[in-house]
Amino acid sequence: MSRTLAEFLVKDRIIPQAQFDEAEQAVAANRGSYVRFLIEKRYVSETKLLYYLSQKFGLPSINLQKFEIKREVIENTSPSLVKKAQAIPIQNNHGTMVVAVADPTNMQGLEDLKFHFKMNVEPVLTTYSAFDAAMQKYFGGAAFVGAAIQDFHKEAEKSKEKDDEALSIEIAEVHEVDLGGDGDAGPVITLVNGILSESINRGASDIHIEPYEKRFRVRMRVDGVLIEVAQIPMEMKRAVLSRVKIMSRMDISESRIPQDGRIKLKIGGNEIDFRVNTLPTLFGEKAVLRLLAKGNLQLDLKKLGFEAKQLELFQKGITAPNGLVLVTGPTGSGKTTTLYSALAELNDIQDNISTAEDPVEYNLEGINQVQINKDVGLTFASVLRALLRQDPDTILVGEIRDYETAETAVQAALTGHLVLSTLHTNDTTSTITRLMNMGLEPFLVTASVNTIVAQRLLRRLCKCKKESVVPEEKLLSLGFSKESISKVKIYEPGGCRSCGDTGYKGRVAIYEVLDFTGELKEAVLQGATAIELKKIAMKNGLKTLRMSGLTKMAEGVTSMEEAILSTSEG
Repeated sequence: MSRTLAEFLVKDRIIPQAQFDEAEQAVAANRGSYVRFLIEKRYVSETKLLYYLSQKFGLPSINLQKFEIKREVIENTSPSLVKKAQAIPIQNNHGTMVVAVADPTNMQGLEDLKFHFKMNVEPVLTTYSAFDAAMQKYFGGAAFVGAAIQDFHKEAEKSKEKDDEALSIEIAEVHEVDLGGDGDAGPVITLVNGILSESINRGASDIHIEPYEKRFRVRMRVDGVLIEVAQIPMEMKRAVLSRVKIMSRMDISESRIPQDGRIKLKIGGNEIDFRVNTLPTLFGEKAVLRLLAKGNLQLDLKKLGFEAKQLELFQKGITAPNGLVLVTGPTGSGKTTTLYSALAELNDIQDNISTAEDPVEYNLEGINQVQINKDVGLTFASVLRALLRQDPDTILVGEIRDYETAETAVQAALTGHLVLSTLHTNDTTSTITRLMNMGLEPFLVTASVNTIVAQRLLRRLCKCKKESVVPEEKLLSLGFSKESISKVKIYEPGGCRSCGDTGYKGRVAIYEVLDFTGELKEAVLQGATAIELKKIAMKNGLKTLRMSGLTKMAEGVTSMEEAILSTSEG
């Protein structure tokens, strides 16, 4: 996309050839846009680009952020067509459709709109950021949620005697869906599609559809924090939940017990799975959808956030011929991503790698993945025992939850296999005591465990961050030396359109990596507590989660509040 425009920029000496080549490499890597890359790298400013395009193509420009597009124009436009054409209809000017474009070289998009509206099309220029904001405002998921609610009210007024259960809900194979909305679809379908689309646009990890006594709301977890995105009329409650259950292939006639399902969508060539769970509550079923976007899965250990020494220790553990490597942390702390990245590094034609997961979150080519199913007796322990008869080299056990699984994992590690797994503990040293509390003998723990990793996800400061003044005493209490304080710049969240005025955008992982050797093993055999083990580990160079968080703070990646509240002292 926008290659032609980028070539014009080189030809007219707006950018040098080297910057074009850099953009070309970036586009080849992730199929992005040439010009968006150049703007993001600040090789060309949007103001300069707009002036250049206006002069070169003789087109007027418009401040699209201050222009209100009438609803009748939006309603007569297919969102998928607008996205494909990269042109936004803004006004019907006496039989000519005026459209806003950021890239005037995309002639095919203008022809598509001309054919769609059956009238002449007149382009006007706008900036890329204003174009993106308008796309989100008028054709994003949030816009369709609002429009669907209005349509629902109109239908209800036309036929007041009809119950909301009688609303038309189409049953379809949901494998490839245009989430932009469909003018012919019912308001419930449009509403649910809008919710799914908005969650993708916001980069949410979870969607909560929640019924209460007097209201029905939708919340999304963005960067680890739940935010409310919509209030839905109570009359739509049953229809919306039925639609979600149909898409998830659940039993819509059963609302008394929890159900699990999955929605699989293919959007723009990217596969996105929604893992769905419904739960009967006091005022109806609540649905939670977990987004699993394979395209967003970062399977590169070097890009996860490990510091150099931590990465070296972790790689030492996962490349050992046998032993147990444990990754710990609360739900949603990125444990699965870390383990999958480890498997990606170990995935070799010469090795047999198998997993036992509940659920299987992502499909990994070349790895044998098994879905746990307790209803038929397929538990972690039983699958693990079966995998040991499958000539394995490396085994991933989704989670060690009980003594039976722990014992089998340890035995596998002791008999020449590399075993990776997770536990829900707060830090690395408490993981050792947790294993023993499950019933494992200390000598089995010391003989089998190689490496333990604890991790958290901190919200990353947006580019709108601003410098914060922190008292010297506070920094000293956090462990900074007097010499280093003068060099440390602390930032706090600001607020802008890009981050939704939160001051944060995206997340970064922090780690605590314990190399379980020598003095630590001796201390375990002598009955040391988790606190005593932590002191020994720190004396031997362990960098705790709090210390890792403060490092990210000092680097300007996150705020002091995030670094402190998301980690415990150690």
